[in-house]
Amino acid sequence: MLLIECPYCGPRDETEFRHGGQAHVPYPADPDALSDREWAEYLFYRDNPRGTIAERWLHTAGCRKWFNSIRDTETYAISAVYPIGAERPAGPAGDRSGSDPTPDHSPKGSPVAQAIASSGSHARTAPAHTWPSSPGTLPAPGTEDPR
Repeated sequence: MLLIECPYCGPRDETEFRHGGQAHVPYPADPDALSDREWAEYLFYRDNPRGTIAERWLHTAGCRKWFNSIRDTETYAISAVYPIGAERPAGPAGDRSGSDPTPDHSPKGSPVAQAIASSGSHARTAPAHTWPSSPGTLPAPGTEDPR
């Protein structure tokens, strides 16, 4: 069981919380000017780093308040918690987040994980998804990428 420290109530069992996704995702400055593609990117595209990421959490069974945390996606260790609206902590707890374009992909853990990371066959080497060339259009039914 994961122990999560609510900044308002103290340490509690993970069953009292709900994950709210990536933290510090800014709302679009002019939402009416966004294309369908840009809205989709804002709503659904989030970083998924191997390493630390800033996340939002809701203490549903306690104070019912939202807060942010810095969590390592490999070890689940939470290195910092802080209220919504506060700046991400500086230093080791906040230096690598989901917004970092170059997360640490160094081989860690078992010999199998090291072999996968060094072989180049890991998911991070897969080509990124590409959208149709003309903005605002979606692929014709049946022509989507089967991956």
